[in-house]
Amino acid sequence: MAKSALRKITTAVLAPAMALGATVGLASAPASAAVWNSCDQWGNTSLNGYTLYNNIWGSGAGSQCVWANSGTNWGVWANHPNTGGIKSYPNSKKVINKTIASLSSLTSDYNVTVPSSGAYNTSYDIWDTDYDYEIMLWMNYNGAVGPIGTSQGSVTLGGHTWNVYKGSNGHNEVFSFLRTSDSNSGSVNMKPILSWIAGTKGWMSSNETIGDVQFGYEITSSSGGLDFRTNNLTVSSS
Repeated sequence: MAKSALRKITTAVLAPAMALGATVGLASAPASAAVWNSCDQWGNTSLNGYTLYNNIWGSGAGSQCVWANSGTNWGVWANHPNTGGIKSYPNSKKVINKTIASLSSLTSDYNVTVPSSGAYNTSYDIWDTDYDYEIMLWMNYNGAVGPIGTSQGSVTLGGHTWNVYKGSNGHNEVFSFLRTSDSNSGSVNMKPILSWIAGTKGWMSSNETIGDVQFGYEITSSSGGLDFRTNNLTVSSS
């Protein structure tokens, strides 16, 4: 099962380990020169109000390079072996810093191009500021991947129908919402999801502060090298 929150602990606490060298992965970047790219394990940059992370946090990882034309248009080439366990979560992050109760809206538009092979999910990762709670929204997934915890049934919220799972990875609570069918583009309204978790289910307080919203690719395997492209991703809050 995915142990998604470990990437937070790794990136926030551990000092950067050995950086990965440049690979042929950058050849898969767009023909127009990207404004930023990195093959470093913890490579990151800030663009247009978003922070991009290469974030190769799992054990047994292979090579991975991230490129960006902007904070909302970026991609990754990854060549991770066909072994179990999450290898990476390349992502873009938007800081929110508002309580659930004070949020009037929290929305996002997404458009991605993902491979037909490999094992991965395309997901939002929503964190409170204390990293006690992690809310994952799986927009699509492929291969031998699965959420943490036990099934809590299905619910329609924020413009999508989800299968819901609740569990813990030993560090924080994890609430996973898996779309009942894959989606590569669309919009999602996160405020009703957060209100349902806090108000209807009582799994967290509405006074919890949402620190940031991440969006990226939780990659378990991508043998031979696969491309993941974020054609557009915007996150807005008020």
